[in-house]
Amino acid sequence: MAKGFWIAHGRVDDIVKYDLYRAANAAPLAEFGGRFLVRGGARETVEGEAKPRTVVIEFPSYEAARACYDSPGYQEALKLRQGISESDLVIAEGWDG
Repeated sequence: MAKGFWIAHGRVDDIVKYDLYRAANAAPLAEFGGRFLVRGGARETVEGEAKPRTVVIEFPSYEAARACYDSPGYQEALKLRQGISESDLVIAEGWDG
């Protein structure tokens, strides 16, 4: 079964309030097996445009990635992020090759 991924490019406008979002999203991410592969850090946009922060979260399956996003726990956490950051988020199915 192919893994699932959240791939986000974002901008944080209020780091103090964003920390509340990060604390709140920990439980739903753990519940659905989410694991950070990229969480900020150094990066370089070599083609096109992207917001200044990149996050990649791996899930055991595409279905788990979707279920996590749709879960009541994550939707409550998401409310904390709205208005203090901007993000482009893609949920993608991995390739088993």
